[in-house]
Amino acid sequence: MAAGVSWCFDQCWNSYISVRASGFRFLPSFDVRLCTLLLRCLRHKTEPELSNKLPSFIPERGAPSADSCRLAPMHFRFPKLLLQITSMELKTSKEHLKVQKMKKKVLRKQVRAQHTLMRHEGIECSSHATQSLVIANAGLGNGMGRHQLLRIVGEYGLVETLLMPPSKPYSFVKYGTTEEAKKAFDALNGKEVTLEDCGQNIVLYINFLEKVFWKNAVPTSLPPGLMVIEKVISPEEERRILESIDWIGAQKTLKHRRVKHFGYEFRYDNNNVDKDKPLPGGLPEICDPFLEKCLKQGYIKHKPDQLTVNQYEPGQGIPPHIDTHSAFEDEIISLSLGAEIVMDFKHPDGHTVAIMLPRCSLLVMAGESRYLWTHGITPRKYDVIQASELGQKVGTITADAGDLTLNRRETRTSFTFRKVRRSPCNCIYPSVCDSQKGQQSRVQPSFPHNEMEASKLEQEYVHRVYEEIAPHFSSTRHSPWPQIVEFLRSLPKGSIVADVGCGNGKYLGINEDLYMVGCDRSKNLVDICGEKNLEAFVCDALSVPMRSGSCDACISIAVIHHFSTAERRLATIRELVRLLRPGGTALIYVWAMEQEYKNQKSKYLKEKNGSKDKEEEINTGMAQRPLSDQLPDSSSQDSVCSERLLSDPKDKGCDAKPIADSALPIHTNRTSFHSQDLLVPWHLKGGPKKKRESMDTGLFPVGSKESQELSPVFHRYYHVFCEGELEAVCRSLDCVRVQRSYYDQGNWCVVLEKL
Repeated sequence: MAAGVSWCFDQCWNSYISVRASGFRFLPSFDVRLCTLLLRCLRHKTEPELSNKLPSFIPERGAPSADSCRLAPMHFRFPKLLLQITSMELKTSKEHLKVQKMKKKVLRKQVRAQHTLMRHEGIECSSHATQSLVIANAGLGNGMGRHQLLRIVGEYGLVETLLMPPSKPYSFVKYGTTEEAKKAFDALNGKEVTLEDCGQNIVLYINFLEKVFWKNAVPTSLPPGLMVIEKVISPEEERRILESIDWIGAQKTLKHRRVKHFGYEFRYDNNNVDKDKPLPGGLPEICDPFLEKCLKQGYIKHKPDQLTVNQYEPGQGIPPHIDTHSAFEDEIISLSLGAEIVMDFKHPDGHTVAIMLPRCSLLVMAGESRYLWTHGITPRKYDVIQASELGQKVGTITADAGDLTLNRRETRTSFTFRKVRRSPCNCIYPSVCDSQKGQQSRVQPSFPHNEMEASKLEQEYVHRVYEEIAPHFSSTRHSPWPQIVEFLRSLPKGSIVADVGCGNGKYLGINEDLYMVGCDRSKNLVDICGEKNLEAFVCDALSVPMRSGSCDACISIAVIHHFSTAERRLATIRELVRLLRPGGTALIYVWAMEQEYKNQKSKYLKEKNGSKDKEEEINTGMAQRPLSDQLPDSSSQDSVCSERLLSDPKDKGCDAKPIADSALPIHTNRTSFHSQDLLVPWHLKGGPKKKRESMDTGLFPVGSKESQELSPVFHRYYHVFCEGELEAVCRSLDCVRVQRSYYDQGNWCVVLEKL
């Protein structure tokens, strides 16, 4: 063994020295591998043996000839060489580990981005290269501007499409060819870039998509009664007006802006003015020519006697509000100086409109826009605006993902002129009028006490409503939820599936390998299914005209919560089970009382603007409670829970207010629930005005102008479920086994199996 090692050492070392002495240089990796072998050989030799075996010299680095070499004892030079080589080997190993660790991190972030996109938007990434990419961390929502991103992705080929959805942290890119997209993927995935606008470093994570798509919002119009007049004053007039304000004598320096009042001081403690205490000096004289111009042009009917000057630095804003009705007359005008700004207007139904107010422009609010819509400025340093007309476009900001970018804010000063009101407000918007507060009558249905009352309540506040709102309702139902899609795709090929309460049929075509049929109580919604060539028919979920045991699976999404008693909710689940064959499964979604679960708010609470209807369907899940006399005799925890849920509302396990023997409360959209049984408003859009009897009868006095001019508001009955309630109801049926119970974005969900 020793002889073999000695021979190996001699051969390696002699070959290495002879080649190096000739002037030839090995690659560092070869040196490392060779010297590693030599080290292994040295472990088997003693020092005397080495002194006999090793040559008596080694060449200096870079010395190709004997003239430039000097003799040196090997025992002085060789250990140093070995240390250098060992250090190189360790350094290479560390760099390799670092690269591998970074690759794993990038892959982990990629997968997380895939799941986020699927969960929030229902968009599935591709496992193979395509022309389209989704780039995480490169969206308007995290500070990436369109022009910077276009420069980054444009280096790798022709960009056919660049979509940047508003408020989203990702963007979509489509290249002319798959090769260009793959080139961009290889170069940019995991790459760190610096955002130009804020200097923050971000890392890009990229996935392939089969298709780039984004459904843009329908272009919106200005709120009724609102006007924006561009270039109402000249730059010279703007300069003089701004210079006339002495901020040293300002009455208020608020947390989010500087403010100064003229004529009358606006009191923020009661959102009103003291009409008996005018401020000395009145309005600044420099404003008189401008106000005369506004009177002459018809922007206002009366000369204002109150002025509030606000100055906003980047990052500052003002909360959404309606100027107090009793404090000021109809027309309110606001002059924007120093910089442009985006102001947000919001209707009570949740519909929002973002409006660009250019520099030197005048905002006029009158009628509905003044009395009914809130207006405010979101505190941020950048506004999302149209890229095609940067800083110039007047009017609404359309959520066109193909034409949006970021615009850095600058210091803006607003001059808001009002006329102080001397008599109570008698506007046609009593629901938001402080002068008329409490004057309108409210007629609301009460909780049903028997089967007849329950049927009547559902007919009026469920069936009739969905017939009226069917087209609008269907237009908001287009994005299937991932976990429901997963359930349907997990079923065996050829399974027969019933979608009970199918609505517009958005789940009927998810899996083409299934035989799916839908049914719904609304004829108008079933007609919409027919227009899509989907199989559906009209029936009540309490009595589905299908043979018992004929289905391999059933789904009930956002249906059971519309039944107003525990008996009727239980009967609906029993009907689902009747349709199943033994071993068949059913998926049920119901709206949850707990819209904040495990310290996480649901999308229903998070959603604040125009896309509010987009996710509402799944967030309006259906509830159900079992009857005590139908519970199993066992004393298990589930039975106790079911018993508790069927008892008087006062004994329920969640913090719901009892509503028996009282009117059903009307829920405020996008807020937490305070009652399990309630009415949820639906604000009809895009259709003709409905007759009074088709609208909610509790909003305004019958015959008021309000009822004729506003979009109809319909109230739908719901029962929201507490944690454990749905599962307990299902367990109360002795022919059912609960396979899975979970919480999904504000909904309680159960997968059950028929035994």
